[in-house]
Amino acid sequence: MSAVQRVAIAGAGIAGLASAILLAEDGVEVDVYEIKPELSALGSGITLQGNALRSFARLGIWDEVQAKCWSSDRLGLRAPGPDAPVIAVIPDAKTGGPDFPAAAGMYRPDLAQIMLDRATSLGARVHYGIVVDALTQDADGVDLTLSDGSTARVDLLIGADGLNSAVRTMIGIDVKPEPTGMGIWRAFVPRPKEVTHTDLYYGGPMYIAGYCPTSDAMMYAYLVEDKQDRTAVTPEQAIEIMRESSRAYGGPWEQIRESLGADSRVNYTWFTSHLIDGPWNRGRVVLIGDAAHSCPPTIAQGGAQAAEDALVLCDILARATAVDDAGWDEFTRRRLDRARTIVEASLQLGQWQLDHVQGDVPGLMGRIAALTSVPA
Repeated sequence: MSAVQRVAIAGAGIAGLASAILLAEDGVEVDVYEIKPELSALGSGITLQGNALRSFARLGIWDEVQAKCWSSDRLGLRAPGPDAPVIAVIPDAKTGGPDFPAAAGMYRPDLAQIMLDRATSLGARVHYGIVVDALTQDADGVDLTLSDGSTARVDLLIGADGLNSAVRTMIGIDVKPEPTGMGIWRAFVPRPKEVTHTDLYYGGPMYIAGYCPTSDAMMYAYLVEDKQDRTAVTPEQAIEIMRESSRAYGGPWEQIRESLGADSRVNYTWFTSHLIDGPWNRGRVVLIGDAAHSCPPTIAQGGAQAAEDALVLCDILARATAVDDAGWDEFTRRRLDRARTIVEASLQLGQWQLDHVQGDVPGLMGRIAALTSVPA
């Protein structure tokens, strides 16, 4: 029997819904509170490494994900210029093991819907437009005040409410995401038939120009630049900025430029990073996913690490007979160093680019692949 019988989860992203799936599967009563008024996911696509796909199998959603994603075992490197010459096509590390592709691209809302359907089919309740406004706790549970005026008492509160976590503030952890110096444009566009795997272009006016297929018909494309204040940019201007910023890149980028339009969901965000360097819980409130740690997507581990947080936390809860220090110590031991290594490696890759130095990228990527190939 699980150490908890009733759990509240703040946030319906990957970390929150993964936790809801695992807890509900174990017979726990689960309520998920999501600030958005309906299911949605920022951006266009997400790159999922093999260790994320392995986690999805444990969540019981790999078949559905596989049917909706575009997977590949290769990574292409191209140079800027009108011909976009291919420098290399290299095997990508299969960090999920031999039963899974090395990586997959997926439309974010499709992944969100699959996870939501799985959670609710197991009995989890998801409440949209409602957040945790306040909390108090004692040795036996957590009392919640919700934004709709209702209250609840639970055995555990999981703060999976993202980068700017309100739960993190409520429990007195003063750690916030800090900009790394880069910003990224993303767009959702038709997939040119020649694009069968992720390609990364290094050099030219952008730090990275890349794209990742997400289905037979679509892919997402991105440009990484020095961070800028783009808050006043209109949707029309955003499209034009992506077009102009990508002119140094040929090959499939020629078609990408032509296809950019109002339906491309162009968006811009800064790369940020943070890590709670110590226990992620305060009493019976615990933070996971982007609430506890975040990093730029330079090694595409954000979604994978969010899912791993949930798997480790719920594994501990399922084996425990009580919510106690022994469980929290195990959670910290299994997650903190792994997350720190991912964050630091992601930052290092970006910093080499910001500093315009040639770092040991193959060595760094090899170390991360070796780490993530071992289940959390």
